[in-house]
Amino acid sequence: MTRALLLLAHVALGAALGWLYFRGLWWNVRHFVQGSRPAMTIALGVARFLGLGAVLLLTSLEGAMPLLATALGLLAARAVVLRRLKQVPP
Repeated sequence: MTRALLLLAHVALGAALGWLYFRGLWWNVRHFVQGSRPAMTIALGVARFLGLGAVLLLTSLEGAMPLLATALGLLAARAVVLRRLKQVPP
Protein backbone atom coordinates (compact mmCIF):
# COMPACT_ATOMS: atom_id res chain seq x y z
CA MET A 1 0.00 0.00 0.00
CA THR A 2 2.73 2.49 0.89
CA ARG A 3 4.67 1.56 -2.26
CA ALA A 4 1.62 2.38 -4.38
CA LEU A 5 1.15 5.70 -2.60
CA LEU A 6 4.82 6.53 -3.12
CA LEU A 7 4.53 5.82 -6.84
CA LEU A 8 1.35 7.89 -7.01
CA ALA A 9 3.23 10.74 -5.31
CA HIS A 10 5.95 10.47 -7.96
CA VAL A 11 3.35 10.62 -10.73
CA ALA A 12 1.95 13.77 -9.10
CA LEU A 13 5.47 15.21 -8.80
CA GLY A 14 6.08 14.50 -12.48
CA ALA A 15 2.77 16.07 -13.45
CA ALA A 16 3.51 19.24 -11.48
CA LEU A 17 7.04 19.38 -12.83
CA GLY A 18 5.82 18.77 -16.37
CA TRP A 19 3.21 21.48 -16.11
CA LEU A 20 5.81 23.99 -14.91
CA TYR A 21 8.39 22.88 -17.46
CA PHE A 22 6.14 22.97 -20.54
CA ARG A 23 4.33 26.16 -19.56
CA GLY A 24 7.77 27.70 -19.01
CA LEU A 25 8.85 26.43 -22.41
CA TRP A 26 5.82 28.11 -24.01
CA TRP A 27 6.69 31.33 -22.21
CA ASN A 28 10.32 31.07 -23.37
CA VAL A 29 9.38 30.52 -27.00
CA ARG A 30 7.04 33.51 -26.96
CA HIS A 31 9.79 35.74 -25.59
CA PHE A 32 12.35 34.43 -28.10
CA VAL A 33 9.98 35.21 -30.96
CA GLN A 34 9.24 38.69 -29.62
CA GLY A 35 12.93 39.36 -29.04
CA SER A 36 12.36 40.78 -25.57
CA ARG A 37 15.23 40.50 -23.09
CA PRO A 38 17.13 37.66 -24.78
CA ALA A 39 19.70 37.22 -21.98
CA MET A 40 17.00 36.71 -19.36
CA THR A 41 15.04 34.41 -21.67
CA ILE A 42 18.11 32.23 -22.24
CA ALA A 43 18.95 32.18 -18.53
CA LEU A 44 15.42 31.09 -17.60
CA GLY A 45 15.49 28.41 -20.30
CA VAL A 46 18.75 27.02 -18.93
CA ALA A 47 17.40 27.17 -15.36
CA ARG A 48 14.25 25.33 -16.43
CA PHE A 49 16.31 22.61 -18.10
CA LEU A 50 18.68 22.25 -15.12
CA GLY A 51 15.76 22.12 -12.69
CA LEU A 52 14.14 19.29 -14.64
CA GLY A 53 17.45 17.44 -14.75
CA ALA A 54 18.03 17.88 -11.02
CA VAL A 55 14.59 16.56 -10.07
CA LEU A 56 14.93 13.58 -12.40
CA LEU A 57 18.41 12.87 -11.05
CA LEU A 58 17.20 12.94 -7.46
CA THR A 59 14.26 10.73 -8.38
CA SER A 60 16.57 8.24 -10.11
CA LEU A 61 18.44 7.78 -6.84
CA GLU A 62 15.25 6.23 -5.43
CA GLY A 63 15.16 3.57 -8.13
CA ALA A 64 13.76 2.76 -11.53
CA MET A 65 10.06 2.64 -10.61
CA PRO A 66 9.94 6.12 -9.00
CA LEU A 67 11.84 7.52 -12.00
CA LEU A 68 9.42 5.89 -14.44
CA ALA A 69 6.43 7.11 -12.42
CA THR A 70 7.81 10.67 -12.48
CA ALA A 71 8.43 10.43 -16.22
CA LEU A 72 4.86 9.19 -16.71
CA GLY A 73 3.51 12.21 -14.85
CA LEU A 74 5.80 14.47 -16.89
CA LEU A 75 4.49 13.07 -20.17
CA ALA A 76 0.88 13.29 -19.01
CA ALA A 77 1.36 16.95 -18.12
CA ARG A 78 2.96 17.54 -21.52
CA ALA A 79 -0.14 16.20 -23.24
CA VAL A 80 -2.44 18.37 -21.10
CA VAL A 81 -0.39 21.55 -21.63
CA LEU A 82 -0.12 21.00 -25.39
CA ARG A 83 -3.85 20.36 -25.67
CA ARG A 84 -4.67 23.53 -23.76
CA LEU A 85 -2.14 25.68 -25.62
CA LYS A 86 -3.55 24.57 -28.96
CA GLN A 87 -6.69 26.52 -28.07
CA VAL A 88 -4.86 29.68 -26.94
CA PRO A 89 -4.61 32.40 -29.59
CA PRO A 90 -1.04 33.64 -30.27
